[in-house]
Amino acid sequence: MSLIRHAFTLKWMSYFAVAVVFAVITSLFGLWQWDRRGQKVAEIERVEAHFAQEPVGFFDALAMGQSWDDDLRWTPVSIQGHYDAAKTVLVRTRPRFSQVGFEILVPFQLGTGEWVLVNRGWVPTGEQQDYPDVIPTPPDGLVTVTGRLFASEPIIDGRSAPEGQVATIHLGTLAQLTGVPLDTRAYVALSSEDPSTSPMPALLERPAADEGPHLSYTVQWFLFALLGFVAWGYLLREDYRLVNDVDAPARPRNRTDQDVEDELLDQWEATRG
Repeated sequence: MSLIRHAFTLKWMSYFAVAVVFAVITSLFGLWQWDRRGQKVAEIERVEAHFAQEPVGFFDALAMGQSWDDDLRWTPVSIQGHYDAAKTVLVRTRPRFSQVGFEILVPFQLGTGEWVLVNRGWVPTGEQQDYPDVIPTPPDGLVTVTGRLFASEPIIDGRSAPEGQVATIHLGTLAQLTGVPLDTRAYVALSSEDPSTSPMPALLERPAADEGPHLSYTVQWFLFALLGFVAWGYLLREDYRLVNDVDAPARPRNRTDQDVEDELLDQWEATRG
């Protein structure tokens, strides 16, 4: 039986089907990592495009009636109005600087009467309790806020928070919690305030332009898919060689009576000579 015919036996076609399934699964993981890399690259390009821009008004960036577009993320905006510090809400379980802490959300009323939410920054969890030791208060009176636009976050099922806190920055939930008609499309992450106050929360920082390991993971998953077929081919070849004794040494032929007679005759002829 040839190697090709051996490959088309039921046993080795079954193994080939297993290799195909393995390749499909690993390829899907590879495509998922490729998509994750694409998202990272798009975010890096978005940051690069927006970070050096001059701030615009909130409703210049996001006009009334306009739905949120991810390309607006990191857009710099400048708004003027008053904080309602009495309606401050904390977002819990926010990691930063290798610590877990809280982000401080404060409703902000523009001079034109509309309300937007301002994320004033991050504070660490307290030393003795699951609550910040200090919550910096915003400035009183007329304030100019410069920050960057971010979309409302989704609700996470099963996550709750104590009174005065939320699990995510879901603007619809925050509008109900504060009783303020917030714009539910986007909030402003604070970069600076005028006038400024002290102490200040840790403000939003520019993220590092790091794609992460997604490209190398993509290559690895596709290599795994290829190696499945290589392994199948190697095992097929070894099984074929074993079944057909390809590497077995030549076996000596069994001696017959005729062989013995011929040998004796040759010896007798040699002695006569």
